[in-house]
Amino acid sequence: MDLTSTYPFWRIYDGMMGTYRALDADVTCDVLVIGGGITGALAGYHLAQSGVETVLIDKRNIGWGSTSGTTALLQYEIDTPLHELIDLVGQDHAVRAYRACAEAIDKLADLAQATNTPCGFARKKSLYLASRRQDIPALQKEYAVRRQFGLKLDWLDEDQIAALFSFRRPAALLSAQAAQVDAYALTHALLRQAGAWGLRVFARTCAARFEPQPDGRTVVITERGHRITARKLVFAAGFESQQYLAENVAKLISTYALVSEPLGDFSGWYEQCLIWETARPYFYLRATADGRVLIGGEDEEFRDPPRRDRLIARKARKLHKRFAELFPHLELEVAFQWAGTFGETKDGLAYIGEHPSWPNAYFILGYGGNGITFSLLGAEIVRDAILQRPNPHADLFRFDR
Repeated sequence: MDLTSTYPFWRIYDGMMGTYRALDADVTCDVLVIGGGITGALAGYHLAQSGVETVLIDKRNIGWGSTSGTTALLQYEIDTPLHELIDLVGQDHAVRAYRACAEAIDKLADLAQATNTPCGFARKKSLYLASRRQDIPALQKEYAVRRQFGLKLDWLDEDQIAALFSFRRPAALLSAQAAQVDAYALTHALLRQAGAWGLRVFARTCAARFEPQPDGRTVVITERGHRITARKLVFAAGFESQQYLAENVAKLISTYALVSEPLGDFSGWYEQCLIWETARPYFYLRATADGRVLIGGEDEEFRDPPRRDRLIARKARKLHKRFAELFPHLELEVAFQWAGTFGETKDGLAYIGEHPSWPNAYFILGYGGNGITFSLLGAEIVRDAILQRPNPHADLFRFDR
C-alpha cells in the first residue's frame, strides 16, 4: 500500500536518522514485531525494556510509512467527542478511554526525555474551535461533560478568542493538556535505545507467509526466503495491518498536509497552541520546533493513491487559504506538501489486543486522529499481555467491544 506521497516533510527534514540492514539469515525470537514506524518502535521499546527477546521488521526503510507523513498532534481528545462516545460505548468506557489518552501524553513526554534525543517534543495547549454558531450547543455539552470528569479545559467565547488570536470564532474549548512531536525522530530514538537492550531491527524485510507450528510458535517467511521463528507476533504495521484481517475494522481515508518555510512572526497565535475544529473533516494546524507551520486536513473518503496524489496541489492551496483566513497578517511560504492515509473506526477508538483468527498474536491498530497516543497505550497493553500481567486499559480497545 502506498501510504504517503510525494516526499513528506519529516523524511527530508530528519534525513536518514538511522539505517538498518535487511534480514539476511534465519532468526529466532520470543516476539516478532511487524512494522517499523512509531507504533512498532513503541512496541519494540517496551518489550526490549522488559527483557523480551524481540525482533522488528519493516518492508520499507524504518519510519518511511505513515510515520513520515503524520502531523503528530498529541491530544487526549478522540475524534469522537466524549459526550458522543458515552452514548456509543457507555460512560465508564468512554471516560476511561479519554483519561487513558491524557495519561499517554505524559508517558510520551517521559519517553522523549528518556531517549535524550531532540525529537521536537513540546507541551502545548489545544484549541477546539466551533466552526459555526450551530456547533455551540454540542460544544457546550462537551465542555460540561469533560469538566464533570476532571479533564482540564476552559471555555472561550467569541470575544475571548479574539483577545488571544487574530481571528474570531463563535466559541472554543482550550484544553490544558496536549503536545506535539517529530514522530519520525522519536521512532529512531526509541529504536536506538531499544537496540541497547537487545532489540534487533531489520529494514526492507517483508513478511510474505505465515506458518503456524504445532508447538504454538509461528514461522514467518520473508520475501527473500529467510525464516523468522517467533513465539508471539505483534502486528504494528499501521493501516496496512488491515490486510491481515478478514473484516474491515476501519475506513481508510486520504488526507493532505503541508509545511511552511520558517516564520519569523507568530503574533495572533496564542502560545502556538494546536488548533482544530468541529467541522468534519476538520482542518488542523500546529507549529514545529524550528518555527514552521504544519497544516493538515481536506480529507477525502477514498484511498486510491493515483487519485489521491492528483489532488495534492489543489488541496494544499485550500489548506493555505484556510490558514490565511485565520492569520491574514502572516506570510506563509509552502515548503513541502504531501498526501497520506489514515483510518476511522466506528467509535473513534483503537483496536488493540488479540484477534480470534490469529492465535499467539496481537494487533496495535491506532486508528484515528490521535494514533500516536493509542500506539503508546497499545505498546503497554501488548507488553503486559505477553508478560501475562493485567493492564487497566486492555478492555477499552478489544476487537469484540
